[in-house]
Amino acid sequence: MYEIVSVEQLNSEVTRMCVRAPEVARKILPGQFIMLRIDEYGERIPLTMNSADPEAGTVTIVFQAVGATTMELATMRPGEALLDFVGPLGNPTELEGSKRACVIGGGLGTAIAYPQARWLSEHGCEVDVITGFRNKDLVLLQDEIEEVAARSIVMTDDGSNGNKGVVTEPLRQWIEEGAGYDLVLAVGPIIMMKFVAKTTAEFGIKTLVSLNPIMIDGTGMCGGCRVKVGDEYLHACVDGPDFDGHLVDYDDAIRRGVMYQSYESTAKKTAARQISEARDCDVVAARAARTGREEARRQARASRPAHIEFDRETEDKLAAMDPASAAKVRAALVASLAREEAARAAQFAENAGASLEVYGEEE
Repeated sequence: MYEIVSVEQLNSEVTRMCVRAPEVARKILPGQFIMLRIDEYGERIPLTMNSADPEAGTVTIVFQAVGATTMELATMRPGEALLDFVGPLGNPTELEGSKRACVIGGGLGTAIAYPQARWLSEHGCEVDVITGFRNKDLVLLQDEIEEVAARSIVMTDDGSNGNKGVVTEPLRQWIEEGAGYDLVLAVGPIIMMKFVAKTTAEFGIKTLVSLNPIMIDGTGMCGGCRVKVGDEYLHACVDGPDFDGHLVDYDDAIRRGVMYQSYESTAKKTAARQISEARDCDVVAARAARTGREEARRQARASRPAHIEFDRETEDKLAAMDPASAAKVRAALVASLAREEAARAAQFAENAGASLEVYGEEE
């Protein structure tokens, strides 16, 4: 088990979490990632390291609560523990030898770009940093970035911080002013990285992009994280996650990234409903010291909205837990059922589509 040391809400959408994982902390480098699992019912998800403290034995991750697992992860608190925290995985970013670099982060990608900018700064490279967000309320890690950057600028889509525009605007300006970059590193939405690479290609500047496709096992066995780079398909988990930005097929990456949107939407809705239920149960659990454990369980069951009934053995195990833990476990079980149902529906749709395609050819 991997203890959660601290949890910090960076903005309304993003959480920073410090996890005790000594073996990982001693080895992980900028650009590498971990695969975590909350409990035995949970799915594996990849998260890139934001920072590591080998002496304290901790690794810090930053994530956005956008899916079923990250939504549940965001509800966890210091003192709780994760079942799995595997790493380091992937290859460290190739940063050695750079003397003048520009690091670009888009949205949550800023948390991944920051350790790379810090490493460059600590190893004698002059670093400029450009970050982009939808609005000023979503800006991340600006104090940390300013400590390592020779200069930095934050762009926002709505201009709420005074700098309206996209990250390629200051990038082009600084290049044309003679910045002399030998490396540009971009981490963020696929479309952002695509246009960063198009900009630097005009000037022949080495460009690395960090890809985060759908990933299942993190070891190259499942093939889910394939990305097209040049004339071949590579695996982001073992060949990346960083690739030559001028060779990546971004349109293919975008298509692959939306393959499971309906499935993810189903799991997300289920998780949101069950997490809300778990929060309601937390209130009841707080009364346990006053009303007694069995009474608290009774109230928790009474306060729960209608939910899926499992087999007798599972229901007995859930009844034996404290209300908050039981609600989380139930949420994971229901989410798992939703994923299975979504997968069956997706397979049915795929089979139906194939049949229609065959009929179309015959006509």
